[in-house]
Formats: sequence, C-alpha cells, structure tokens
Amino acid sequence: MVDPLRDPDDPELLDPYRARELAGLVEAARLAAGAVRYGKVGDVGCARVVVNRDNPLPQGNHACALDGSSAEVAGTLLRLEQAFADAGRAEAVVYASPTTVAEIEGIADDAGWYAVEEALAVVHRGRVTPTGVRPAVDADLAGMAALLADDLGAEPTRLARHLGQRLDDPRCPFVVVDDGDRLAGFAAGFAERGVGLVEHVVVRPARRRRGVGTALAHGVVAAVRGMGAALVAGHVPEGGAGERFAEACGFETGYPVTAYARRVDELLD
Repeated sequence: MVDPLRDPDDPELLDPYRARELAGLVEAARLAAGAVRYGKVGDVGCARVVVNRDNPLPQGNHACALDGSSAEVAGTLLRLEQAFADAGRAEAVVYASPTTVAEIEGIADDAGWYAVEEALAVVHRGRVTPTGVRPAVDADLAGMAALLADDLGAEPTRLARHLGQRLDDPRCPFVVVDDGDRLAGFAAGFAERGVGLVEHVVVRPARRRRGVGTALAHGVVAAVRGMGAALVAGHVPEGGAGERFAEACGFETGYPVTAYARRVDELLD
C-alpha cells in the first residue's frame, strides 16, 4: 500500500509538499536557535539568514530557504558572501532543503559554492521516559565545552562562553550524564513556538555503545516536549552511524538537506 504522506519516488522521504511545510517550521526554529544570544535573523536577497559573531558553530551563521528565480538565487549567493564576511566568518554556509529551489546545485556550482555535507532532517515520533540524566548546571560548562571541542575540533574557551549563553536562555535545555567526577556526555536542545530541536548529543568516546547517547537523546527530547514542542526534529549526517543512532532513538527521516559552503576569507574586514 502506498503511504500518502511519502514521496512515491523515494518512500523514505515525505512527499514534496509536506516536506516543504516541515522544513519551513524546522528552519525557522534553527534560525531562532542560531541567534541566541546576540545574533540577528533577517533576509538577504531571497534567503533567510542568521548571523551571530558570538556563536562559533555553523548553526549560528547560516542561510536557508533560497526561493526565487535562478537569477535571484545566484544574486543572493553573491550577497551572502559579503554578509558572512561582514559578520567575521571565514566561510559562508547555506543549508538547502525543500524550501530551496530545486536547481540550487547547478546555481551554486556556477557561483563557486561547493556541497560539503549531505544530511537528513529527522523527526521524533511519540513520547519518551528519560532515565539516568539530569539538567546541566553552570559547573558543567567546562566539561561540556571540552566534550564538544573534542567532537568538533573547536576552541574550548569560546565554546564554553557560547554554551554558557545558551544555558542562561530558558529556550535552551541541556541534560548531562555523570561519569564519576566528570561527564559521560551531554545533549542540548532548543524549543520555541511549538517546535523543538535536538542540536547536540555528545558522548565521551570511552562511554559510547553503553546506552549513554540514547539516554541523552531521550532526555533532551523529553525536555523540549515539556517546554511545549509538538514537533521535535534534528539534523544528522546521511548514512553511517549518525543516521542509525537517530533511528534507534525513535527518529524518522523527513527530508534531505545539503550544506553548501563558500570561503570568503578575502572579503573579511
């Protein structure tokens, strides 16, 4: 039997109309999440954009929803290069989903942008009962920053400041699992206007494959649901361990997301 909510050409994905509707909700939440604490959300050409000098991660400085003619999208990509350079970023990032024109690959290629990641937006179904997690406190910031720095290869001090800003924001729940006098892992989320995001699930390498990641994922899903989120979503790399982990935690595939990037170092102030 054909599922009317699925794309008949790819039953793993939602049909195009529903995927676009879902992507619009998730992208609005991701833009708002990226703006915590000092960022701004706005429009550049036909794109929606968040820029945030205090956020060291790509999620805090990205564009999405490039919807217009080929000429409009090409012009927008050119304007985005300068916008991200003005924000002090060495790289401009665009996340293309069903809200972006289907021809984005060719337009981006012509403009010197390159696809750097293939991901999936995943949606959590049902309720969870978390066990073994607790809410994070200020004393956990250094441990969380160290874990995230190891995971991303980023600078711990700046990450700690960034995580501290989010921990102070009531829209940003954090849960942790203890491992003696240090952290086994942490998870971070965001919730606003009925939409919840799972942004990070990070586990110390020595504690992986022991249920810590599942406990953290369930903990942050429960946290954003407790904050009123009727929809809970996240992004995972397509294929491999990340996608399998999301499926094991109760997430289902919604739609594909391609990240495009363009170095803008030469435009920096």
